[in-house]
Amino acid sequence: MKELEYIELETRPNPTASVIWLHGLGASGHDFEPVVPELGLPEEAAVRFIFPHAPNIPVTINGGMTMPAWYDIKAMDIDRIVDTDQLMASSDAVARLVDREIERGVNSENIVIAGFSQGGAVAYELGLSYPKRLGGILALSTYFATAKTVEISEANRGIPINIYHGTHDPMVPESLGRLSMEKLEELGFKPSYQTFPMEHSVCLEEVQDIGRFIRNHVL
Repeated sequence: MKELEYIELETRPNPTASVIWLHGLGASGHDFEPVVPELGLPEEAAVRFIFPHAPNIPVTINGGMTMPAWYDIKAMDIDRIVDTDQLMASSDAVARLVDREIERGVNSENIVIAGFSQGGAVAYELGLSYPKRLGGILALSTYFATAKTVEISEANRGIPINIYHGTHDPMVPESLGRLSMEKLEELGFKPSYQTFPMEHSVCLEEVQDIGRFIRNHVL
């Protein structure tokens, strides 16, 4: 996969922490750009937010229509049938953004990987397999597509993970969020799991908790 295009936003010069935030199917990096001011980060915090744009590919469940997607979804069964090779390629492409942040002087332990829906599936794969210790994983309204195949790095065995899901989500049922939590626990992780009375979206209470996660783990 070619290098990803992205939006970059810095809260202050010379960032000491980075958040790489992956959007969902059919969206773009612009989706979560407006969230930054709502996170409630300290005024003095210097954080670089990177919002990559997924490549345009045909998506089977949408009649083969070409749209921004991190990977093809072939069927909407209970666990989703996805193109794992494409998901892995997206994970590798985002890993290059992580590498770049480290090259720019950000400690790997101060880098958070966040993802909504499809982006969350990539965040799980990347965050658990990246060879250097990362600051955390934020999984929003998503599912653990590569739970059976992910190669967990020893560096990230104890990585903090927060999972958020809407109880009325018609796109990614909450049962998939709970299943992700169970699979992570089976692998030895201790994820935090929170639900909100919403559909396939985010809410202010969730965003504020994400802000607390960032403050507690990378600032």
